[in-house]
Amino acid sequence: MILPTQDILSLIPQRPPFVMVDTLVSSSDNTTLTSLLILSENVLVSDGELSEAGLVENIAQTAAAGAGYAAQQLGKPVQPGFIGAVKNLEVFALPKVGDIIATEVKIENQVFDVTIIKGRVICKGCTLAQCEMKIFIQPQQ
Repeated sequence: MILPTQDILSLIPQRPPFVMVDTLVSSSDNTTLTSLLILSENVLVSDGELSEAGLVENIAQTAAAGAGYAAQQLGKPVQPGFIGAVKNLEVFALPKVGDIIATEVKIENQVFDVTIIKGRVICKGCTLAQCEMKIFIQPQQ
């Protein structure tokens, strides 16, 4: 579903200066789409480009935004998650300051507190990076 404009910080556990998503564009049961404008003050920007680590964190935070949105729809709090593993990471290019990236995350499998996702970062119609990721969700206390 396409979402109305919403405060991204209400959906993710990360806080500035380590926020790597701007907008939750859409979210469904298995797919989440976010966008991010690359700014020079981003902590993971170096030499005018978002680093590989920034792309990986952007994918993880896209997954977090989808999980946060789902939790909110059920009236539950947003749970922190942790990257357990990154598999088959491919980085083809780095986005530059001023670029807007779109990131798509698809849930491949979910067992208990572990979610396996595939993520892809796109800019100007080109895939910049893609990977599989295992994310552990911290259970509610």
